[in-house]
Amino acid sequence: MNPPSPFLSDVSARLWDAKYRLREAGEQSIHESWRRVAKALASVEPAHQDLWETRFHGILADFRFLPGGRILAGAGNPRKVTLFNCFVMGVIEDSLDGIFDGLKEGALTMQQGGGVGYDFSTLRPFGMQARGAGAIASGPVSFMGIWDAMCATILSTGARRGAMMATLRCDHPDIEAFIDAKRHGEALRHFNLSVLVSDAFMAALQADGDWPLVFPLGSEPAAPDEEIAMRAWGGHPPEPCRVLRRVPARALWERIMGATYEAAEPGVIFIDRVRRANNLWYAEKLISTNPCGEVPLPAYGACDLGSVNLPRFVEAPFTPEARLDLQAIAATVEVATRMLDNVYDLSRFPLPRQREAAQASRRLGLGVTGLADALIMLGLRYDSEAARAAADTVMKTVCHSAYRASIQLAKEKGPFPQFVASEHTQGEFIARLPEDIVDGIWHRGIRNSHLTAIAPTGTVSLLADNVSSGLEPVFRFEYQRRMHRADGALETLPVMDYAYRLFQQRTPGDALPAAFVTVADVSPHAQLAMQAVLQRHVDNAVSKTVTVPADYPFEDFVSLYWEAYRLDLKGCTTFRSNPVTGAVLMEEPTPPESHCCSLAREAD
Repeated sequence: MNPPSPFLSDVSARLWDAKYRLREAGEQSIHESWRRVAKALASVEPAHQDLWETRFHGILADFRFLPGGRILAGAGNPRKVTLFNCFVMGVIEDSLDGIFDGLKEGALTMQQGGGVGYDFSTLRPFGMQARGAGAIASGPVSFMGIWDAMCATILSTGARRGAMMATLRCDHPDIEAFIDAKRHGEALRHFNLSVLVSDAFMAALQADGDWPLVFPLGSEPAAPDEEIAMRAWGGHPPEPCRVLRRVPARALWERIMGATYEAAEPGVIFIDRVRRANNLWYAEKLISTNPCGEVPLPAYGACDLGSVNLPRFVEAPFTPEARLDLQAIAATVEVATRMLDNVYDLSRFPLPRQREAAQASRRLGLGVTGLADALIMLGLRYDSEAARAAADTVMKTVCHSAYRASIQLAKEKGPFPQFVASEHTQGEFIARLPEDIVDGIWHRGIRNSHLTAIAPTGTVSLLADNVSSGLEPVFRFEYQRRMHRADGALETLPVMDYAYRLFQQRTPGDALPAAFVTVADVSPHAQLAMQAVLQRHVDNAVSKTVTVPADYPFEDFVSLYWEAYRLDLKGCTTFRSNPVTGAVLMEEPTPPESHCCSLAREAD
């Protein structure tokens, strides 16, 4: 006999039925799904499999820990699927063969359920003579259209909705075309776009100087009077690059800002900061990110995600005695670290090179979800200093517990293959950790190169009775949401925020306390401040969309990106309601479905 259904809302039960129920196994409840996942992930343990199955089930039950959607759907599933949400694909070779090899690898990966990220910077710009054939290159943006069509075709076969990330260097000669690619709302609808912004560009911007747009010479000789610059390109050491033209840095920056103000894309990734803070700075080159940006990855790297559901750890909610059970959170993270590590030994990989790259680092992305709801239950306004202090404490707890668990795993099962103690302990992030953790890494190693990330968690948070997603403020306390049924048909269902529902059940008719705020009540600067607090304890990155009112002045909007840079964030993405993106904050029946930064697009 199964226990009673844990679902408080019909929409969550229907989501389980449509996306995570394994019908072939005869699953009748989510309790059976949890048992399937726990059993599968424990099956790779060398000993005490029954014990670990019980422990894994214990953190899954009641939605205390939410592994990535691919794990929930795929663990114990006999079908040919991967348990990894997303991958960054290999460097695209600047040739027709290389381009279509990359396209094929992406198609095979998406067919098995993985989202993909690509850096298109290696493709020569529009108008340059193509190597060998003598033809004129059409540029990276044109080839992105082929990927976009591929993604649509894969989805038409019944595969899960996929997402893709495309990045381009800020010094690529086609950067303006890339910036403007989605300005009219129809092109590249399956892509998220981000510009890789370097420290050198930010310095040129601050100096109000010119900015060179360049591309590698390769084997081609330089003309005697040609301007040459040395740049690292495509994961290689610095090489001679032809300066094709120069543009005012300020004009390029304003073009980026104008496009994202109008169309919410492209986002900005501060790539030099990302690479400096990489725990594996000594062994790999990060080239792009997963589709939602929370895991920067090397060629063929994978993201292995899971989130602690914070509202489940709030004791005495809505009372003066409300508190987070940090000890229980730490214990959950300890088990979750082992569970996610086992994904590497259980999962299929679409490509052999993905298996090699992923198992070399065994990086994890442990994070939190339901932060805003937990703060409401604690009586803290999202934009208050007390809320930021609470978020700091909980993310520090997650981070330190995960690192200590990974050290213990290394003692038991061995460190990740690329680990070098003398180098790893010198990493920028590692060096800031408590002394006992750094000492443990030095003497016993560590099982996973990275351990923390904060993902959007849109779908799995909805599964858990619609707790607020990731670190985002509550979208709205009640709204309508379109979703697919198991038979593929669309239906619109009412959705109620978890904390709001709980308060209404416990104190029916009472006025909402001051802590009940939605994203419309939280300023963009307060959203950035919360992101910065959590980033301190995240060795990967944080997926955050700063929601901006439609009438937000452009000058203030631009200042958000400067603030993100000053706050040492690894990137910045914004969403402002307008005719291109849709009016996410207007009184419409459901959040928009199509935009990459909407609540409907998630890591799953």
